[in-house]
Amino acid sequence: MPSVLAVFAHPDDIEFRAAGTLLLLRDRGWDVHYCNLSSGDLGSSVMSAKKTATVRAKEARQACQRLGFIWYPSIAHDLQIFYTDKLIRRVCSLLRRVQPTLLLTHPTSDYMEDHMETARIAVTAAFARSAPNYRTVPAQKAISSAMTLYHSTPHGLKGPLRQSICPELWVNTTSVHARKREALACHASQKEWLDVSQGMDSYLEAMDIESALLGQMSGSFREAEGWTRHLHLGFGAERDDPLSEALGSLCQKGSGKRRK
Repeated sequence: MPSVLAVFAHPDDIEFRAAGTLLLLRDRGWDVHYCNLSSGDLGSSVMSAKKTATVRAKEARQACQRLGFIWYPSIAHDLQIFYTDKLIRRVCSLLRRVQPTLLLTHPTSDYMEDHMETARIAVTAAFARSAPNYRTVPAQKAISSAMTLYHSTPHGLKGPLRQSICPELWVNTTSVHARKREALACHASQKEWLDVSQGMDSYLEAMDIESALLGQMSGSFREAEGWTRHLHLGFGAERDDPLSEALGSLCQKGSGKRRK
C-alpha cells in the first residue's frame, strides 16, 4: 500500500497547508503519516509553555484521529527547530521506518524560521535515507526506494522578502474542504494565540480565504492546496510525480494565474 509522510513544524500546520491533499490520498487507499516537529509550546499568551504543549498535543492527536491519519509525537519545541545533527537523525529514522512514496513539507522560503528549518531537515533526512553508513536515532536500516518531495505554499503565499510565491501544482481540495476545516477546528487553543500574535481574526476563516485564493490561482478549482516538487537528484527520477499520478484530474499544473 502506498504511503505519504507529512513533516511540518507546528500543530495545525498540516491542517492549514496539507490536510486536503492528504485526505484525497487517504480516500484513495494511501496510508497517511502525520508528524509535527514542534510541541507548539509557545503558542499561547495565557497558558504556561508546559500546559500549552500538553493542550496542543491533545488537539493534534484529535485532529489526526478525525482525519484518519497515523500520528507521531513531536521531537522539538517552538523556536528550537534548528538544522542540527540530532533532529536530522531523528527525522531520517522516521522516514526509514515509514518508507513513504511521498514526503510533504514546508516551502524552503516562508515567513518564519521554524518552517524553513523543518523543510531543510526533511530534505536532508530524505537524502540520507539510502546511505547505509548514516546512523539514525532510533536505529533504522537504510532504504533505497524512490521518494518524491513536495513543498507546500508559504503562509500568505509570500516569501520572507514579500515576494509572491506561485506553486507549480494545484490540488483540488473542494470535496474535502469541510473535513479539513473540521480538523483545523480541533486546534481551538490557536484562536486566541493567532488573534494576538499574527492578527488573524479567525484562523478558520484565514484558511478558507487562502484555500479559495489558491483555487482562484489554479484557474480551475474553488478551493485548492499548492505544491512544488523538490529537485529529483538523490531522491528518484526526474519524471517522478506520484502526487499527480495518484490524484489525476484533481491536479492542475503550471497554467494557473500568478498572484500579483
